[in-house]
Amino acid sequence: LLPFSVLFGSPVFEMFASQAGRVAPALSGSVLLGLGLLSRSSPSSSVARSSDDHIPSLSYGWDHQGFLDAFDAKAIRRGYQVYKEVCATCHSLEKIHFRELVGVSHSTSELVAMASEIDVMDGPNDEGEMFERPGKLTDPLPKPYANEEAGRAANGGALPPDLSLIAKARHGGVDYIFALLTGYCDAPAGKVMLPGLYYNPYFAGGAIAMPPPLQDGQVEYPDGTPATTSQMAKDVSVFLNWAAEPEHDSRKLQGFKALIVLGATLAVTGYYKRFRWSPLKTRRISYVN
Repeated sequence: LLPFSVLFGSPVFEMFASQAGRVAPALSGSVLLGLGLLSRSSPSSSVARSSDDHIPSLSYGWDHQGFLDAFDAKAIRRGYQVYKEVCATCHSLEKIHFRELVGVSHSTSELVAMASEIDVMDGPNDEGEMFERPGKLTDPLPKPYANEEAGRAANGGALPPDLSLIAKARHGGVDYIFALLTGYCDAPAGKVMLPGLYYNPYFAGGAIAMPPPLQDGQVEYPDGTPATTSQMAKDVSVFLNWAAEPEHDSRKLQGFKALIVLGATLAVTGYYKRFRWSPLKTRRISYVN
């Protein structure tokens, strides 16, 4: 960038300003330069400004975000356990069915046993009445509340959001989820918190109605992984990211296969063009009388 004295003190600028009638001819570049230096003369004269009411989440560099990287199946299994034992008491996961976990985090027999533990309202039967039956693989994960009104009544008027697409519905995705779960802290001086709200700098406005959901040792992992707050937050974040796009791994695999096919097609096409048409491109035509 040009200095103020060069930019505003040039004859071209003064000619343009005088013709437009916006700047007096007597305005010199030295005055503007002095004003610019005055505004930056001391740190006390500058004010830090922020247009957001929360801290944006950092990029944590997840293992599955690489070009050919897949989700960690063990993390998804542990994340489902955290969701089931902690998050499912308030939040639903309506778009995920038991069958979608088969081969991802659990075996078929495990999921059949897990689904049979819940009772699902079905029907009507031949007599036109609704009835309860054990859950099946085709059933979605159970909801904590029967309807939206029940959810609001149990949470002081606030409805806990469904987490099926939360990783896509929030700016920052999986990074935001992890930052939110681990970002609870004491409110800074001057920040007034209303009763029933908790301070979290990663939440819009800084005040969230959900209390800190994770504590060290809150769950017990069967594989022996220490259940620290950050570990549980990481696992449930990976699980919710998978829930938002269960086709993630197959999409990358199909894309890689498509690139291989396109590469082979390009090689065959180049060979065909180079050698099949070379006699026609290199021939010599002579015209005789």
